Amino acid sequence: MITIRRKRLVPVLIVLGVGLTACENMSQRDRNTAIGAGVGAAAGAVLTDGSAAGTVGGAAVGGVIGHEVDRDKKRDRD
Repeated sequence: MITIRRKRLVPVLIVLGVGLTACENMSQRDRNTAIGAGVGAAAGAVLTDGSAAGTVGGAAVGGVIGHEVDRDKKRDRD
């Protein structure tokens, strides 16, 4: 059971790593959103044993959290 999860996690992490290389020209907020979505998708895939709904849901939640991280930092500075 554990080896099946690892086999599914490795491709997700590879896609995440390759996808993040495109973040060079993004703003900090866009970068945080993309990273949050990638991490959320990986977590959703692992937690739901590769379910598409879990992966998409995790990406959505992670993207929202990543988007809001920069907003909280700006509020603290002001």
